[in-house]
Amino acid sequence: MTRVVAMIPARMGSTRFPGKPLALLRGRPMIEHVFARTAACARLDDVLIATCDEEIALAASGFGATSIMTSAAHQRATDRIAEACETDPADIIVMVQGDEPMIRPDMVSAAITPLLESPTIGCVNLAAPIRTEIELRSPNTIKIVISRQGTALYFSREVIPTIVGRRFCLGPWHKQVCIIAFRRDTLRRFASLPAGPLEIDESIDMLRYIENCIPVHIITTNAVTHAVDTPADLELVELLMADEPSYFEKG
Repeated sequence: MTRVVAMIPARMGSTRFPGKPLALLRGRPMIEHVFARTAACARLDDVLIATCDEEIALAASGFGATSIMTSAAHQRATDRIAEACETDPADIIVMVQGDEPMIRPDMVSAAITPLLESPTIGCVNLAAPIRTEIELRSPNTIKIVISRQGTALYFSREVIPTIVGRRFCLGPWHKQVCIIAFRRDTLRRFASLPAGPLEIDESIDMLRYIENCIPVHIITTNAVTHAVDTPADLELVELLMADEPSYFEKG
């Protein structure tokens, strides 16, 4: 039986938004929204929080989540998840970033499906259309160039493909949605490799795979998402989530 576990990496020391995981969103810590929405995916055997901060572990315990304590030295969320996965025998590990409070259970399921259907796929990253030029030009939006075979050619914080000579429209540009599913050995491989110049310059985890010719399969979703990188993002997400259903138990 294939064991599938989601892990949510979180730390208090965000450069752009210190304390971000515990920032209140609709009256609850943002990471609680991520946890509740992830846990609603029926394909998961467990949902765990990987953190180096006791404050996050304490908050997680308060809403019923189990935490795995990890090193504070990790620069990349994927390295944190790779450490955490050694405490659980999961065959497939889904990393759901703690700053993606608009994710839905079907998005988690979409990232898992290719790994369950094909033993040759080791990593799947979700992507979504970029819907505004502001989002396209923001360095906080990680853009993806996707091959015809459905694998990532490159990830960048710059505008790729270039917008020079044409107007913005919906379709040519996609962004990374930080729901990334790994086969166990592929995740371990990430941790065994050194960070390369592209990963360091762009500050994007998945470039470690690209630099080492390890395929990152891309699955697109039309779901409207917005990651929280700054306090202004949190305010926007609060508005975007106003009409969404609750994923919390009543009472």
